[in-house]
Amino acid sequence: MSKKVLVVDDEKTIVKGIKFSLEQDDFVVDCAYDGEEAVDMAKHHKYDIILLDLMLPVMSGLDACQQIREFSNVPIIMLTAKGDDMDKILGLENGADDYITKPFNILEVKARIKAIIRRSAKATLDDKCLQFGDLKIYQEYRRVFINDKEIDVTVREYELLEYLAVHAGKPYTRDMLMDVVWNKDWDFKGDARTVDVHIRRLREKLEVNPSEPQYIRTKWGSGYYFQA
Repeated sequence: MSKKVLVVDDEKTIVKGIKFSLEQDDFVVDCAYDGEEAVDMAKHHKYDIILLDLMLPVMSGLDACQQIREFSNVPIIMLTAKGDDMDKILGLENGADDYITKPFNILEVKARIKAIIRRSAKATLDDKCLQFGDLKIYQEYRRVFINDKEIDVTVREYELLEYLAVHAGKPYTRDMLMDVVWNKDWDFKGDARTVDVHIRRLREKLEVNPSEPQYIRTKWGSGYYFQA
């Protein structure tokens, strides 16, 4: 079945080019040209991934991403201007799974989209539940629960949590986590702050007191580890 993509950018020539290229690979592509329209379309249609520009009229890409995260865990790739590192960090903090810097190579865009869709659709053959106290991780369904209440996590957040939980007790540096979570399907050119942002978001979602984490801890000089 063809995968469905929502492309959001106010520059219609960019949208047209991305749409044409993705359709050559049998993607079904919808288009939006401002943040408000993007949120509305995400509410009323099911997408496999959203490509969302940061600078949009009516509603910014950051605000649109944040609103979409209130009702959906669809993977989101942010498009950011070259050199705007703070915008990239803000995008990740507001729920984006990845970012691509403009100007971009359309082959990179397609590779990133395919890699993230592949990961989000993939379910492990092991259907057992990883349980640590009140925390349950259902690997087959890629779902996370605390006190039997489901926690909304993004694709990247889930993969980071699962990897640390499967290897509980072993510390991993940010570079090591970048390699196993971000770089396994594509040569991600981000920096270590990407890991920090996702760890912080996971702690906010999982921990009673994120400043004194129970599950995802920091071992100074060694990295992050999961406390079983």
